[in-house]
Amino acid sequence: MPIGPGDFELTMDELRAVARYAAESAQEVLGFFEDAHPEDARPRTAVEAAWTFANGAPRTKLQRVASLDAHRAARAAAGEAAGHAARAAGDAASAAYLHPLAKATQVGHILRATASAARAAELRAGDDPAVGDAVIRQARRRATPVLIDVLGRYPLAPTGKSRVAHLMKALDSSLRTP
Repeated sequence: MPIGPGDFELTMDELRAVARYAAESAQEVLGFFEDAHPEDARPRTAVEAAWTFANGAPRTKLQRVASLDAHRAARAAAGEAAGHAARAAGDAASAAYLHPLAKATQVGHILRATASAARAAELRAGDDPAVGDAVIRQARRRATPVLIDVLGRYPLAPTGKSRVAHLMKALDSSLRTP
């Protein structure tokens, strides 16, 4: 991919660190979807695809296809918590395809799985924002120096109106604050 002004390189090890972070978040809430849809393995397949890449396998269409399938499962989910859990799984699989483009939209590949997982957790707890905030704090603590370095190459997360956007913005801010 051509590198333009403000763009940069990303190594496979850096991409694996991003995918690992996203997979950890999605793994934590995968059961929310599976409880509601035990017959639907699409989100689990997406999380497994993310782990496959994070653990050293090459990126393949497995991650792309699994991501799309998990997002389809999210749209068909019975309940918001299950839907956000499936979205987190899809975002974890797509993290392998973070692009080295200095665009705020790329921050979603790094942080949206965690923000969706936080939203799923707070919905599962009766829409308690304190639960989502606690997930964000926990995610901040498990962020590696490599992940923080990669995030720092990108502009700030975009501002949005949804609760997931607010959670992603809070995580982004906390990771950029020493």
